[in-house]
Amino acid sequence: MDFDFSPEQRQLKDQARRFLGDHCDRSAVRAVLDGPQSHDAKLWQGLAAQGFLGAAIPEAYGGLGAGYLELCVIAEELGRAIAPVPFSSSIAIAAELLLRAGTEAQKRRYLPGLASGELIGTLALSERAGQVTPGSISTKAVRGLVTGAKQPVADGDIADFAVVAVRDEGDGGPSLSLHIVDLKAAGVRRETIPSIDPTRSQARIDFTDAAGEPLGAAGAGWQILADVYDRAAVLIAFEQIGGADRALETACDYAQQRFAFGRPIGSLQAIKHMLADMYVSATLARSNAYFGAWALSTGASELPEAAATARVSATQAYQHCARNNIQVHGGMGFTWEFDCHLHYRRSNLLALTLGSLSRWEDLLVDRLCARRAAKSN
Repeated sequence: MDFDFSPEQRQLKDQARRFLGDHCDRSAVRAVLDGPQSHDAKLWQGLAAQGFLGAAIPEAYGGLGAGYLELCVIAEELGRAIAPVPFSSSIAIAAELLLRAGTEAQKRRYLPGLASGELIGTLALSERAGQVTPGSISTKAVRGLVTGAKQPVADGDIADFAVVAVRDEGDGGPSLSLHIVDLKAAGVRRETIPSIDPTRSQARIDFTDAAGEPLGAAGAGWQILADVYDRAAVLIAFEQIGGADRALETACDYAQQRFAFGRPIGSLQAIKHMLADMYVSATLARSNAYFGAWALSTGASELPEAAATARVSATQAYQHCARNNIQVHGGMGFTWEFDCHLHYRRSNLLALTLGSLSRWEDLLVDRLCARRAAKSN
């Protein structure tokens, strides 16, 4: 059995790497990090022109209809390049929300724009620090008008629309509904807020009687989000393993080039062990991400466990490799001139994109226990 990507998918991976190598070098990343813009708009349009953004969006809605395996290999290369674009928000989450719960009219209205890069979407969910639950949401929709505040909203300062989670009161307690809100319409005020990684901006958005369009059935928002988060977890895991691999490569290259006491520091046992540990964590994460990619592309019943496994291992691997990359570089690794902090920033941002690591660890344990209980019955 072949557990790797097909030759065509590897060719797509190489194409994406070449494109990003030409259009997303470290100077392009730093231009966003140090500059006033929140993303690289030219790169975003270039990715759209290559068809990368619409890889998993059906042809009927303006995409390529290639599939999720193709989108996974693209996500890996975006992570490797630390691309300053709203991929996670717009493609991994917003597009998946529309595919999962949108009406035919909504899909035809929004998905072609997402695939072409003309529209950027995002999810406006959390409102304060701490774990998000239906009871922690205070934003409401009354007669189709949304009122409340959301922060942080990933790429909320550049997005054209947001899928906003609002609170519903029912006999069984609070539940969530989802509404699509045009972020350029009346009743919306937004501002960029500081974050650890300015190349993936965060925003606060205030809604005051902003017109909203229901997405999915009333009260079904929590289940819709759970389904979409599993799908997004696999895609973002590939972003993370791409970044982890690049951080490992950077550390290895430096260890071979940097001399101390007359020999490369890579020959020192402590550095060897550090690099070996990075390799093990990145390889384990890749194996788990491949399992997630299979489950996502085939619609397998194992997707919930596979997604949680991929999410946990990829988060741990990227943070581990990003931290150790700094350590291998020694005192230089902490300086602004070196690129180590770029991976450190991105690894910590992605670690919180879909909720904390501890939340996904709890989900993984619960899902594995549920699977075992189902088999025993």
